[in-house]
Amino acid sequence: MQIQNNSHKNSALIFADGTVFYGYGIGVEGLVFGEICFNTSITGYQEILTDPSYAGQIINFTFPHIGNIGTNQHDIESAKPIAKGLIIRQNITSPSNYRSQLHFNEWLINNKLTGISGIDTRAITQKIRHDKASTVAIYYQSNFDQKQIEAIIIQLQQKGDLDNQELAMQATQNKHYNWIGQGSWLSSQNQYQQNITNKYKVVAIDYGAKLNILRCLTQLGCQVMVVPANATFAEIASYNPDGVFLSNGPGDPKATGKYAIPVIQQVIANNIPLFGICLGHQLLALASGAKTIKMAQGHRGANHPVKNLLTQTVEITSQNHGFCVDPKSLPNNVNVTHISLFDNTIEGIELTNHPAFSVQYHPESSPGPTDSLYLFAKFIDLMQKNNAKK
Repeated sequence: MQIQNNSHKNSALIFADGTVFYGYGIGVEGLVFGEICFNTSITGYQEILTDPSYAGQIINFTFPHIGNIGTNQHDIESAKPIAKGLIIRQNITSPSNYRSQLHFNEWLINNKLTGISGIDTRAITQKIRHDKASTVAIYYQSNFDQKQIEAIIIQLQQKGDLDNQELAMQATQNKHYNWIGQGSWLSSQNQYQQNITNKYKVVAIDYGAKLNILRCLTQLGCQVMVVPANATFAEIASYNPDGVFLSNGPGDPKATGKYAIPVIQQVIANNIPLFGICLGHQLLALASGAKTIKMAQGHRGANHPVKNLLTQTVEITSQNHGFCVDPKSLPNNVNVTHISLFDNTIEGIELTNHPAFSVQYHPESSPGPTDSLYLFAKFIDLMQKNNAKK
């Protein structure tokens, strides 16, 4: 067991192998469990914590200064955070940004998130890289009880990771609704402009969809109807869509695929143009006959280089995934279009016999900042060409 000095500290990050890091609690007091992962982004902590793909996870931020831009009502990717907790190096930085509306710690408390600060996040990152992702606990109490640590370790040893876990039904809005279109960001007015152009009808299957993906679709003239993760093909077809979008989301794609794959296969069989991102990418691969595998540490950050094999160009991408498509399992009708320049994992595919494609990364996050926005235009082009054939 490795234990750091815990004098005058009221919080602990606890691993199942007995490793304990002591620090200072942030957010609300409590005991939370989640699979630990690290994110290397230096900005966007509010968007990261509200990304539904982080359901069931505790996020270790490698950038030491978190909180410097405060929080606001616009920089969110879902109505509320689904992540289990967070780990940061320094005490929360005081906000210094004209868009800030609330101190980060107050935002954490309002959203009932528990976290820990004052510990070596780089050491934790090295541990994750060495030992792989595992379930950990954050224990934060003002009347901190050292005796609870042993009991928590025992609890951790009985918990598994996200392998085989279906989490999309926790992240989905679980309702049918018409997305009220929002277009480009108007910095002068500190808000998004409304979009009134609706050239194409798109059904977005919500496995935990990020709001900015919906904004990107509407900005290009799509009327977006959002349906739950477990929507049937009959429900999707009832909207007479020009295209179907498969969203990002959390959990093991194989578990989600138990109900999602038959629906996606019907979309493909009916020759409806299809575009998937992140979990949607993995589900398209599964629906096409490929397999997915769990990664040792995943890809999470805003500086991941991806090579487009079709154009021989490199994109700087934002990523958040712990599973990937197994390259050995690809059927003959699936072409690899993008690969990671970090580890050569598959970052994009397209079907040769259907108007369907997907990417593992997040083009709507714009770290490039516009490197990957062409993918939305490609989806529009597929719908336009498909409609011309009718």
